Amino acid sequence: MRESTEAALRAAGLDPRAVAGIVENALAEDLGPERLDVTSVATIPAGQVDTAEVVARAEGVVAGLAVAAAVFELASAGTVELTARVADGDRVVRDDVLAVATGPTRALLSAERTALNLLSRMSGVATHTRAWADALAGTKATVLDTRKTTPGLRILEKYAVRAGGGTNKRFGLYDVAMIKDNHKLAAGGIAPAYRRVRDAFPRVPIQVEVTTLAEAVEAVEAGADFLLCDNMSVRLLAEVVAAVGDRAELEATGGLTLDVAADYAATGVDYLSVGALTHSSPILDIALDLRAPVSGR
Repeated sequence: MRESTEAALRAAGLDPRAVAGIVENALAEDLGPERLDVTSVATIPAGQVDTAEVVARAEGVVAGLAVAAAVFELASAGTVELTARVADGDRVVRDDVLAVATGPTRALLSAERTALNLLSRMSGVATHTRAWADALAGTKATVLDTRKTTPGLRILEKYAVRAGGGTNKRFGLYDVAMIKDNHKLAAGGIAPAYRRVRDAFPRVPIQVEVTTLAEAVEAVEAGADFLLCDNMSVRLLAEVVAAVGDRAELEATGGLTLDVAADYAATGVDYLSVGALTHSSPILDIALDLRAPVSGR
């Protein structure tokens, strides 16, 4: 992987080694154990070189250009170079050229689908997130993602959320403790669950899921400073904000949709978490088009 691509990934908060692992797995899935594209090998001379454009087929927000560059470079042993024409987070419209790739034609086409799968997926997440960020503009609320991600692609999808104007919640079960309904049941209540986590992991942030005003008050009195207000109505959430909003950060979660985003934000809640950002975002349609061959080839 080129140093420039690694630097771009690091600037995006992505570990180049982790991205390389994701890319290699995706390439192996598409090219098989022999890394073979039978159609391209059969139809394209080994020495042919071409330039291709990565083109938006719909309006949206771009994310993942450095990841796409990594795909082309790793698939071609560095012989294909991708040059971005836009930046992650940019809004684009149909027929905008997002990047230009140059190199051996076989390598361009062998890497095409893997690069587009990742770029389209990440751009779809960024596009969906931007819609939520726009809906919350002018309020104190921020849209958060969740752990409802595609297995193996979490770091990419969470980066796409950031590119779209959202904020990442915890990355896994290791970096933040989240006391949910099953933990409360197993531990005998909110207060004992909170105490056990705090005793076992003194430095780990703790978030507590609550469903009623009484639970919110209990959680804050136990020491919690971040509450997940699960499946609450706008009215109930406003009551929770009034009761404990000065003592804890509050997140609305569960079944939220864009048409009610402004209503929930108006309660004064700090965050709205939306699992659909990563589990239900449609892809952004993106294509790879070879430029017309040079006359006389």
